[in-house]
Amino acid sequence: MLMSQHVFITRLIPEVGISILQKAGFEIKIHEENRPMTRSELGRAFKKADAVITMLYDRIDDSLLDGALRLKILANLAVGTDNIDIPACTARGITVTNTPGVLTEATADLTMALILAAARRLAEGDRFIRRGLFNSWDPLLLVGTELRGKVLGIIGMGRIGTAVAWRAQSFGMKIIYYKRCPLPTEEASRYNAEYMPLEEVIGKADFLSLHLPYTTEVRHLIDRKRLNMMKPTAYLINTARGGHIDEKSLVEHLKAKKIAGAALDVYEQEPTLAPGLADLDNVTLLPHLGSATVETRNKMAQIAAEDIRSVLTGRNPRNPVG
Repeated sequence: MLMSQHVFITRLIPEVGISILQKAGFEIKIHEENRPMTRSELGRAFKKADAVITMLYDRIDDSLLDGALRLKILANLAVGTDNIDIPACTARGITVTNTPGVLTEATADLTMALILAAARRLAEGDRFIRRGLFNSWDPLLLVGTELRGKVLGIIGMGRIGTAVAWRAQSFGMKIIYYKRCPLPTEEASRYNAEYMPLEEVIGKADFLSLHLPYTTEVRHLIDRKRLNMMKPTAYLINTARGGHIDEKSLVEHLKAKKIAGAALDVYEQEPTLAPGLADLDNVTLLPHLGSATVETRNKMAQIAAEDIRSVLTGRNPRNPVG
């Protein structure tokens, strides 16, 4: 019976996940081209699948699910599930799962890397030396700023936000944060973190780091008005979701040097960048590497595969959404 159950994977994943599915006896098909699948390709694959491992860029909506008559589970290889119409899945009896709790350390590490890259102008230095412009030590060359004594403003003080705060203490940074529900006093003291209203965090931060989930309510949370609130010496860091920032306005502010710089791992229309963003020297750009460690990606693949195995063998998954 298990041999008749089909699992489709929309992009190649770490071997650990594939191995779990193979050992369970499922038939597996993988989209192995190094690109996202088109909508028509997804539609054809969904018609034959009992389970699908999806990526965060796969848009799964009501019309796509119309042809997925066999589908029992969508295992999203991400923490967020804003790419999936959860109510439409629920109405069809399709389980949706995600991979929570495993991206925290990797994403917090990358956030600190971006803070350091922005502060010490690492991307500029790399480009400078690759262009053959380095001819001697220069006391004024690419002078940056130190982290000690600077204010780190964190918007979204969940698992990743608190992990960043914990790391930032080692650099002697002062932590302020905004969260809809402030942390309990004892927990906040663990990170030496002071709660402030959103606009106050934005206005006081030397480094403003975003760590909140994406919903339509927080689209363009950092818009032109709030960019104007930032210090001209401040840096904006985003490893959460690209839609949190109005990229067009960010480009304008970076060009005009209204803020000192930005360091981004995610983008509003990923993988497309706002016009002019890639031309700026005062921004560090990464290709969505927040969870890109061997340890984390292996764990994500394992979690997704185990949840599929559970559902297709009549058990409850560990990470249901909705």
